[in-house]
Amino acid sequence: MVLPSIAASAPPSAVVTPPEPGTTEVEPIPPSVKLVLDRRHRLLKVMEGERELRRFPVGVGMPGWETPVGSFSVIEKTADPIWEHPAKGLRIPPGPTNPLGSRWIGFHRDCKGRRGFNGQEHLEVKGCVTSGFHGTPNRRSVGGAVSHGCVRLFDEDVRVLFDLVQVGTPVTVLP
Repeated sequence: MVLPSIAASAPPSAVVTPPEPGTTEVEPIPPSVKLVLDRRHRLLKVMEGERELRRFPVGVGMPGWETPVGSFSVIEKTADPIWEHPAKGLRIPPGPTNPLGSRWIGFHRDCKGRRGFNGQEHLEVKGCVTSGFHGTPNRRSVGGAVSHGCVRLFDEDVRVLFDLVQVGTPVTVLP
């Protein structure tokens, strides 16, 4: 699974290895709990019905690598994910330098592959591209359009979000 995620100082793209012991698959949540991502305002809301439970500032996909718009659902959750550079195969274990931070919450998978210029290099990703919410060691990237489609949160915020959602939680991404 390729996780498109980049900032000027971060590696260009990410691969999360298949689910490992830290992966959580839990019982379905009530359908009234959902996530609403407003890309334009770079804001993620956790909603219960019409009531806003939490809101988080986020970083989103850069031009050409936009975070996908539409209706999705959480498809996977991983605590302490392993990041793998899709072109070089370099793996970064869980820890303070991992570009995914301490939590990964996948919500969209596209298996057509991707290619494009990320501002630093041309990148071709073969296979499935997965977009999701994750932490970041690059705090300055939160609030920007800096990733390859992923949604970056402050690591303390993604830990809270991780506990609020389950596999199956609806995700709506607005333009």
